[in-house]
Amino acid sequence: MKLGKFLTESERRSEFMATGDAFDIVVNEELALEFDVMYHNSEMALVEADETAMSVLEHCGCTFEEELDEAEYKGRKVKLGKPMRGDVKKYKVFVKDKKTGNVKKVNFGDPNMQIRRDNPEARKNFRARHNCADKKDRTKAGYWSCRMWSKKPVSKILKGK
Repeated sequence: MKLGKFLTESERRSEFMATGDAFDIVVNEELALEFDVMYHNSEMALVEADETAMSVLEHCGCTFEEELDEAEYKGRKVKLGKPMRGDVKKYKVFVKDKKTGNVKKVNFGDPNMQIRRDNPEARKNFRARHNCADKKDRTKAGYWSCRMWSKKPVSKILKGK
């Protein structure tokens, strides 16, 4: 079954496809893929995938754009799009600003608070209060905060899995 058809026919689509959540696709009994949902609407889903998942998607005929993994920020090499423990705030992430073409450091999260995203009600309330479904700009702290409040464990987000 093609990915687009699966997304269209899935009963879980409306409750599961939320920006920032993890999206699992079971291809067969031996193969399952997990993706981070970056953005979605009724026509498409933008997911973050590793090399293995990208090759499976390519084989299925799906199209995607590949982004840079590394760049230079203030004279040192940094990984792009991978949240890590921060120095100023709780977390930081380096992203490439599409408007200017420069690498930007985004600090987010209160270092004195814990993320209670394992509590489904707290996660739902946070995502509603912060309007996470509409956060699409990777250069903003709100986007990354909402992403940390997804169903995916923070440890996997920090490791880039």
